[in-house]
Amino acid sequence: MTATTPGIAEPGPSSTSTSTPGAAPGGTGASDAPAAPTAPTAHVVVVGGGPGGYEAALVARRAGARVTLVERTGLGGAAVLTDVVPSKTLIATAEWMTIADRAPELGIRSTAVPPPDGPARGHVVDLGAVNRRVVELAAAQSQDIATRLRDEGVEVVVGSGRLDGPQRVVVDEAGGASRTLEADVVLLATGATPRELPEAMPDGERILSWTQLYGLEDLPRRLVVVGSGVTGAEFAGAYRSLGAEVVLVSSRDHVLPGEDADAAEVIEQVFRERGMEVLSRSRAASVRRTDDGVEVTLADGRVVTGSHCLMAVGSVPSTQGLGLESAGVRTTRSGHIEVDRVSRTSARGVYAAGDCTGVLPLASVAAMQGRIAMAHALGDAVVPLDLQVVASNVFTAPEIATVGASQRSLDEVGVRYVTSRLDLARNPRAKMLGMKDGFVKLFAHATTGIVLGGVVVAPRAGELVFPLTLAVSQRLTADDVAQSFTVYPSLSGSIAEVARTLHNRAV
Repeated sequence: MTATTPGIAEPGPSSTSTSTPGAAPGGTGASDAPAAPTAPTAHVVVVGGGPGGYEAALVARRAGARVTLVERTGLGGAAVLTDVVPSKTLIATAEWMTIADRAPELGIRSTAVPPPDGPARGHVVDLGAVNRRVVELAAAQSQDIATRLRDEGVEVVVGSGRLDGPQRVVVDEAGGASRTLEADVVLLATGATPRELPEAMPDGERILSWTQLYGLEDLPRRLVVVGSGVTGAEFAGAYRSLGAEVVLVSSRDHVLPGEDADAAEVIEQVFRERGMEVLSRSRAASVRRTDDGVEVTLADGRVVTGSHCLMAVGSVPSTQGLGLESAGVRTTRSGHIEVDRVSRTSARGVYAAGDCTGVLPLASVAAMQGRIAMAHALGDAVVPLDLQVVASNVFTAPEIATVGASQRSLDEVGVRYVTSRLDLARNPRAKMLGMKDGFVKLFAHATTGIVLGGVVVAPRAGELVFPLTLAVSQRLTADDVAQSFTVYPSLSGSIAEVARTLHNRAV
């Protein structure tokens, strides 16, 4: 959680706000009485068109504000154009390949003959076609957002914005012109970009960041993925399912070090069973391009070769050149913008949302931060951001979905809790679908039985976790969940079943 900023004055309308002319009086006849003046319309300027920015713009517009949104590269931001939408579209294709691999177990045989030098399967992927679809879908989603904003009356300016004082934004437009926008409220939602290392600079051809993968026409013969966090694990799993050889270089003991330990163990086991080479406790020191591939040199001197290398070593906030210091906006040592739970910065009238704040790098959190910021700035009812009710998902196969407190955090703070785990292989619906890997795990308070958190590891876990999200956010007990009906047979039946095992275990 980022540091709070107590005692900041509420943003108020500035002298530069425009007034809305009064409406003519009703009735059929003219009136000599002047129309009653209306309150000045607040001007909201949003810098950045990602989820935090465009959601904030929509909320502000519906609240009656005049809204100008400044975006440099395309509406939707990285989430739509280079990150969430493209990667999950690619992963969706990989998921179908994983399902197809289960076909023989389900009694389905392919009549196709695999190529002599190809994988031992009757289906192959055309990566060029996959990536063209990825890019087209991302562009279509971006256009849908643009259309929606314009239909709602948001002014969209193509260009780069920077603060010139807390309530003034200078915009360098794409055509070369410059304009200054006086604002009552400013929201910064500039996102983040892939972290680059001097010893492994991406070239867009052999050494790649995750934003550059979608230009590949052919499937990498052997992909070396550096970094075993969420991004690295997702792409490593996807490219292995698509048919590439994959080496995953992890500096930690296990993949996905930030996730539930049991869940990460399942994913790493699945990776190895599918033929992925996982190098644990191996830190990459440098990456260099060769005539026909790459060489990744590890800190212990070992050299890993491949045809391509994906650098997935985190991201850095896009906060340089925003005029933060001159406007009085404080940042952390990592360069993230400090915000409190209603998205206020240290400068009057300036809010921030999304990855530039470092709160939690999820599109859903960015959007919520933006909505909360506008509600607070424009005087609506506000519920401060609560990270304990955020649901998140890792799009591996199987997926990992989590909500609420983690087992690690409960142990660290000393909360008395009870927990239960049920393996997915026991679920009848999972058996029918040939699903073997995964589980449902629930944490409940040892005295009250209130659900504190949960983990779902399963195909489409991101869909299955919603009942647990409701339980955590509404403070339901494990008995409340256990006594709710589920369809039989269904994967969600495991959620109710694991809750039933907690009955009478609270003390």
